[in-house]
Amino acid sequence: MYALVVTAHPSPRSLTAELARVAGAALDGSGWSVEESDLYAMGWDPAVRLEDFGDVVDGGETVTLRSRRAYDVGALAPEIVTEQDKVRRADLLVLLFPMWWHGMPAILKGWFDRVFVNGFAFGLQDDAGLPRKYGDGGLVGRRMLTVVTAGDRGSSFEPRGQNGDLEHLLFPLLHGTAWYTGMAPLRPHLVSGVDRPGWDGFDQEADRLRERIAGLRAERPIPYRALSDGDYGRDRRLRPDVLPGESGLGVHECVDGHRLAGAGVVDLNRG
Repeated sequence: MYALVVTAHPSPRSLTAELARVAGAALDGSGWSVEESDLYAMGWDPAVRLEDFGDVVDGGETVTLRSRRAYDVGALAPEIVTEQDKVRRADLLVLLFPMWWHGMPAILKGWFDRVFVNGFAFGLQDDAGLPRKYGDGGLVGRRMLTVVTAGDRGSSFEPRGQNGDLEHLLFPLLHGTAWYTGMAPLRPHLVSGVDRPGWDGFDQEADRLRERIAGLRAERPIPYRALSDGDYGRDRRLRPDVLPGESGLGVHECVDGHRLAGAGVVDLNRG
């Protein structure tokens, strides 16, 4: 089993960096083969540029089309190909980053922007010509664990907390990136309250992360609804009989980890 540990913090002495070392050692001790991408240490450029696609001539194409063409002919920038190879080998992605402005640092967002291109992570079709996404895609079969450090107390990231529910804050990453490309996201791992004066919780948090990693193989991912499950209509909205009258991000998870009884599989992708 291969794991890719992706770290996004400018300081090698940061809590994020220390937790990355803990995670890498714990994974190695649990039998994983570990690779790393320390984005700041690599000098990763987060900005998508025409040079990424091997042709700087701007013909007015979308980035999606340009990246697909470059991927198909092997013209992507070498650093992108290197990261894609790491992802391709990985059975598990572990992302470690601080919560900045209710999201991931720009360098990590830029890693996804440049690496998860059309043809590699998305833009695929099944044998019937239907799109593979939301539970299927170029990265199906992989899991993703996010380890997030945050200055505020943990209760502020609960469903009634002032900062908002952590899984909802990370919905674009967990659902819109991981699940969209076929990866199964695990519940995020929050290390909170770290900006409190005199915080001395590192040893406890390191042990908690080691315990989490030790149990990863048996852990169930977030039970998001797959596009192929039949819960969504052709308009990509939940069918009227699925959780009628309810809305919000939580409706995209299955009830009790299972699809609702009576939600038959239908052809959702035609038309």
